[in-house]
Amino acid sequence: MTERLRPPRALYCEFPLGRPLGRPGDAAFQRRVLEAALSLLDRPSGPVLEDFPETIDDDGVEPLACPLPLRFDAALPEPVDEAIGLRPAYERQLKRTGRTVVGKVIGPGRVPEAIGVFVRLVESGSWEELLQLGVPRLVAQDIRGYYEEAAMAMVDHVPEAHAGEAWFYRKTKTGRLMLEALRVMRDGGASQADWSFLVPRNFQE
Repeated sequence: MTERLRPPRALYCEFPLGRPLGRPGDAAFQRRVLEAALSLLDRPSGPVLEDFPETIDDDGVEPLACPLPLRFDAALPEPVDEAIGLRPAYERQLKRTGRTVVGKVIGPGRVPEAIGVFVRLVESGSWEELLQLGVPRLVAQDIRGYYEEAAMAMVDHVPEAHAGEAWFYRKTKTGRLMLEALRVMRDGGASQADWSFLVPRNFQE
């Protein structure tokens, strides 16, 4: 894409998606990336496309080793109960960082409610309630963000790229619910725009 667009200056970095400066928490490495990019401004003419000499493998396929809350309210669907149990961890992470990605459509207080909508979708085969809640992919992103931020409060290291996603889709009740909701909507004839982005393509089964 960059070769076709031919911008005046570009530095190609072979890093995992979502990590444009490389290793999280490694200020020295990130500084090298920035210095390499800014040094391209000294070139007398362009377009210039150079490779950053260091690569970072996208090896974050192993899920986080992250505990899940014990069952608390057996009257609730398991994914809903799970999300409620993760609220203290989510709040700890929010307090620590002062920021959150949750809130595109729903705030953290509505995450259990939204998960309940997905439970009913899977049970009934109808997705009308989900469409009323908001754009499905954005609702799903809020739910996933809530889970991944809660997980960050329960680990003592910076995880590999996509390890949080892998934990969500492979280890949590709600992650499995999202995969089932995608299948129900896809097989039931829902618009592809409504179901195809519920789950990142690399985690769709």
